[in-house]
Amino acid sequence: MDTIQNNAVASVHYTGTLPDTGEVFDSSEGRDPLVFLVGHRQMIAGFEEEMMGAKVGERRTFTLEPERAYGHRQEENVTTFPRAHFAAVEAEVPLEVGMTLVADMIDGPRPFSILAVDEETITADFNHQLAGKSLTFSAEVVELRAADETEVSHGHVHGKGGVIH
Repeated sequence: MDTIQNNAVASVHYTGTLPDTGEVFDSSEGRDPLVFLVGHRQMIAGFEEEMMGAKVGERRTFTLEPERAYGHRQEENVTTFPRAHFAAVEAEVPLEVGMTLVADMIDGPRPFSILAVDEETITADFNHQLAGKSLTFSAEVVELRAADETEVSHGHVHGKGGVIH
């Protein structure tokens, strides 16, 4: 396999920055490369689209608008809960604005940020922290291989950098 394409296992080193400030929000620098199965919704869509056709050793730099990254903020993802629902958490740690917690939802765990805390309620924001933001990535392909049948049927990479069953 010479280029990134569907059902390829791609290993990339990357740095993600906010284009308006240059702030690094994530990077594989000093860590193992990011390994993902192409075409199986493991990456934000725009990242994968921009990397399609890239070869080992190739570096691409691109900026994704919110529509191709984590989407726009949605006010319906901000909600208020009775503070009493957080009694077990507060027994361990004080609740603070900006804190990230994880809620057990019907469709699985969902992280949220605390926007406000008052005597009676907690205001929670379930939007992704990068929702509404443009993101710039610099990514270099370090390894490529074809996924095996099991990886394709399971929808994820196995072995180093992937899932071990």
